[in-house]
Amino acid sequence: MGYPLQDSSPFSGYTCLTSLAARARIGAQHKASKLSKKLDQWSPSKMDDPQEAWLPITESRKGNVVTAVFHLLSSGIGIQALLLPVAFATLGWAWGAICLFLAFTWQLYTIWILVQLHEPIPGISTRYSRYLQLAIAAFGPKLGKLLAIFPVMYLSGSTCIMLIIKGAGVMKLLFKLMCEGGATCDAESLTGAEWLLVFTCMAIALAQRPNLNSIAGFSLVGALSAIGYCTLIWVLPISKDRPSGVSYDSLKVESSMAGMLDVLNANGIIVLAFRGHNLVLEIQGTLPTSLTNPSKRTMWRGVSVSYMIIAMCQFPLAIAGFWAYGNKIPPNGGMLTAFFQFHGHDTSKFAKGLVCLLVVINCLSSFQIYAMPVFDNMEFRYISMKNRRCPWWVRVGFRVFFGGLALFIAVALPFLPSLAPLIGGITLPLTLAYPCFMWILIKNPHQKGHAAEWCLNLGLGCLGIFLSVLLVVAAAWDLSNKGLQASFFKPHL
Repeated sequence: MGYPLQDSSPFSGYTCLTSLAARARIGAQHKASKLSKKLDQWSPSKMDDPQEAWLPITESRKGNVVTAVFHLLSSGIGIQALLLPVAFATLGWAWGAICLFLAFTWQLYTIWILVQLHEPIPGISTRYSRYLQLAIAAFGPKLGKLLAIFPVMYLSGSTCIMLIIKGAGVMKLLFKLMCEGGATCDAESLTGAEWLLVFTCMAIALAQRPNLNSIAGFSLVGALSAIGYCTLIWVLPISKDRPSGVSYDSLKVESSMAGMLDVLNANGIIVLAFRGHNLVLEIQGTLPTSLTNPSKRTMWRGVSVSYMIIAMCQFPLAIAGFWAYGNKIPPNGGMLTAFFQFHGHDTSKFAKGLVCLLVVINCLSSFQIYAMPVFDNMEFRYISMKNRRCPWWVRVGFRVFFGGLALFIAVALPFLPSLAPLIGGITLPLTLAYPCFMWILIKNPHQKGHAAEWCLNLGLGCLGIFLSVLLVVAAAWDLSNKGLQASFFKPHL
């Protein structure tokens, strides 16, 4: 029963107003509580574009810290890390370690930026679950596509092609090891193209999982296999005698220009050893989010754990690999070639076979996560035209088509890994520069009095672009001097 509006007491009006204010405050708190509960139970698949729930990357938002760690490890550790001792052979102990630490810190900072920008305003339905989406939001539709679409598609598609080439080559090596001395099997029974076909068929057969979250098991296998062979490949050599004549002096060059180019190529090897930036936003897109627990918290916990493990794999690999082989490290094959060349004779058949098997498993598993953005883009084109979910048979057709296209390019251009430094330099801003510029354009730190953040990101972004130009020039100069051994349609694994 409420207070009367008319009363003879001089305090009755004040009492009435106080009561009404209290009731209004309680009502507002109740409404705010209900709204908070609704927002806390916010389902991104309902508030996002409805088509997001039809695409492989954002179809399932049920990921967690553990699945994020699996994906980050599978995409962050790879065969490119086996070339790190090659960079040390040019830079030496001190500068090699310094450059490796700086590159690791720099790329970890840009990952932090991407994690923060995935969901710029927590509680709002906008989530940038693809690198291209974030680039368009920061740079605009035309410039964003121009800057990001080529490096993103290159890093996804060409990485899958290189995994096919490398995986098929190691599979052939494993077959030779297992058939050595056998009377019933012939190590030369398959040609290079046939080994590429075998590996591609296995990769596409595994690539039929519907979405990114559903391949967490493959990412776990890929992460464990990568950690396994990265550890074995440096533990086994340091447990044995070093090759005679190992030197740790920097290689002598004919001119200062050649020396500078070698230093740039060595830094390019270090920078390109840290990959996976084009998948960070996609991995975070598999995580649920709410006002009380935004996805950036979960994702950063996953990044912290995974990159601690990545550092524990790559730093010992670079240092121990250079200690074991010094300047004798082969510039093309890196640690894997050096291991079989110098310690193949005094290492057990089981250990050599295990290393090869882990590399093949990792290539098959990494193929799944790197191919997912390509599958997502293909299905996006379909649902944009049809305005309905992609049927299973169309999805299978897309994946078989991509596998066939990747196989054709691997057979037609078996020398593609030789172009990795050149194309890698072109795509380098994707890792080191673009995230810094995106932070400036989206967060506008200079308008909020955070001049230090603005200067830091502007400086790192410009430095990343400058480094990319230098690496492209160095790679092109190196190719012009040494020549490119191009053998079309003649894969020799």
